[in-house]
Amino acid sequence: MDRLHLLTAQMHLEPAEDAQCPNLTPRKQNAIFVSPAVLPNGKRISLLKTQLTSVCERNCFYCPFRAGRDFRRATFSPDEFGQIFMSLYKAHIAEGIFLSSGLVNGGSNTQDKLIDTADILRNKLGYRGYLHLKIMPGAEHGQVERAMQLADRISINLEAPNSSRLQELAPLKQFTDELLQPLKWVEEIRRNQASHLGWNHHWPSSVTQFVVGAVGDTDLELLSTTQYLYRQLKLKRAYYSAFHPIEDTPLENLPATSPLREARLYEASFLIRDYGFDLEELPFDYKGHLPLNIDPKLSWAKVNLKDTPVEVNRADRHELLRIPGIGFKSADAILAARRQSHLHSLESLSKLGINAKRAAPFILLNGHRPSYQTTLW
Repeated sequence: MDRLHLLTAQMHLEPAEDAQCPNLTPRKQNAIFVSPAVLPNGKRISLLKTQLTSVCERNCFYCPFRAGRDFRRATFSPDEFGQIFMSLYKAHIAEGIFLSSGLVNGGSNTQDKLIDTADILRNKLGYRGYLHLKIMPGAEHGQVERAMQLADRISINLEAPNSSRLQELAPLKQFTDELLQPLKWVEEIRRNQASHLGWNHHWPSSVTQFVVGAVGDTDLELLSTTQYLYRQLKLKRAYYSAFHPIEDTPLENLPATSPLREARLYEASFLIRDYGFDLEELPFDYKGHLPLNIDPKLSWAKVNLKDTPVEVNRADRHELLRIPGIGFKSADAILAARRQSHLHSLESLSKLGINAKRAAPFILLNGHRPSYQTTLW
């Protein structure tokens, strides 16, 4: 297990499927990184996050696995790893797996190793659990398709929102050809091969990750790329990893990025993905950043709904979802309740599971503003 300890040592830096905020404090030397995770279908499992090898030929400035950094490295062959993971799976230590790798002899060669591992798990060892498989920079079209046939989720980390930022963060990576192109292939395969689905009769979802705040990237840049990924490439989610300096890397002396900035990016990302907001509607300041002291939905509402409140008894679902304190379930609850009778009070909204105090400044009930505590402002 010593090699597995080494290979999972820094995987808290990969936030995919995390059910809670990552713990950046040092872990026990012999700890394996098995974390509580939430799957795309909402199921909660224990997820082993690991690499096949921590050897890497790339020199990404932020990465603990970068070439030339002095630390103990480890490698599993696909067969070895399959056996190790299945022992953890049968012992109920890990119910699913997130599998990545350092790059060795190019992205195509490394991708073959990851695919071989997934193939062994699925077709030799009979594993039918959750598998999140990384796509390597430089992977070929056929390899992306094969990974999609074996995994429940696939991802390739863009790390930066555009080519210029990526050059400051990971100078040996190519933003368009190596990182963005595979995500385009994923959507093309899903769209054009509907009759040839993955191992469980569904194509896997796709996600990506950004490193936030290391090289001057703005929220506007990050969310502009995020909006493109959601709407054009149908990504399930963009993950944001607040930069945390790693000893013995070129960026080790930079300050860590505030976790609050990471949280605001997630909130804005969900507004774009789920609530129908456009990039232009988000409350960026003149430097291209979201305010840290207020969530972006509330900030938007203060500008756009304070003087033109929404009539709850007539608004459609899209309009209801733009009101602070109202989400998908509560919007549907309002629409259902309105079929029986008009809503007259904040109490009636609270009974529907709505944060009525949060919504109060931005709504009308039968043409009247409900009373609320002005201290909420």
